[in-house]
Amino acid sequence: MTELYGHREAVDAFRAALDSGRLHHAWLVTGPRGIGKATFARKAALRVLAQGAGPVPRPGLDVPDDHPAAKLMAAGSHPDFMTLERLPKDSGTELARSITVAQVRGLSRLFATTSSLSPWRVVLIDSVDDLEPSGANALLKSLEEPPPHSLFLLVSHAPERLLPTIRSRCRTLRLGPLGQSDMEAALRTVLTEATPREIDALAEAAGGAPGRALAYQGLDVDKLDSAMRVIAQSGDPTNEHRAALAQSLALKAAQPRYEAFLARAPSFIAAEARKRRGPALAEALKLWEQANDLATIAVRQSLDAQATAFEMGGLIAGLAAKG
Repeated sequence: MTELYGHREAVDAFRAALDSGRLHHAWLVTGPRGIGKATFARKAALRVLAQGAGPVPRPGLDVPDDHPAAKLMAAGSHPDFMTLERLPKDSGTELARSITVAQVRGLSRLFATTSSLSPWRVVLIDSVDDLEPSGANALLKSLEEPPPHSLFLLVSHAPERLLPTIRSRCRTLRLGPLGQSDMEAALRTVLTEATPREIDALAEAAGGAPGRALAYQGLDVDKLDSAMRVIAQSGDPTNEHRAALAQSLALKAAQPRYEAFLARAPSFIAAEARKRRGPALAEALKLWEQANDLATIAVRQSLDAQATAFEMGGLIAGLAAKG
């Protein structure tokens, strides 16, 4: 199973609840994309299933690889565990836009029989943000009347967009960006041939999110940052720089860089906002909210890449007038 770096407070909070014998039935695991929320949730699920079968002589959420529950999880065949996530489309090359109500109703198979290896049955939804409306309502019924010894782990990148009734039935664990040492350790584990300079550049661009850093590898994210700095500092009054940036991201072959730009731009604006005070801070936060909303819907709704990048560039340019 993938190693979990950082998030010690969240690990300790979950273990304390588990060890107390009063584990809440639903947990909302929130935080920025790429910081390890799904990894945390999966390790928490395994720890509950393993510990339910007997003592586990490991700290935190760790479970030995040779534990029967760990072997079954690794094989994708643990009878007391289900994951809900977006499924591949018929073409197999893209994922569906949503987790469907049929998938949520399929949880009945898990709860129709008694658990097999421990008292627990665990559901991981990655991410709950992807539920279609009818699916969210179906999930709510399970959260309102949870079966005995059931555990729901809901990964969310934007919990404020969830139904308030879902949020109210969950205990929230917010995971924050990794510190520098944890970030570097996470990247070195995967990027074994990367130079220290490459590790530093990726860590800086990703803002404490190792998953984001890995997605940025080979995409010249430092050049995207340079282009955004030019636009933010000058305001780009002739639209020359943001037009050039948008055109460079419009080609189909540039899709990974385009998606990296959409992920990076709100973080870039947020970093600039932290340097400001008073009205200038308020204006920068408005730009961040608009950028975050645009980035959220752009890929999901298949917005035109060039037009979207140009619009995002306009938000970045707004920073020049708000400094």
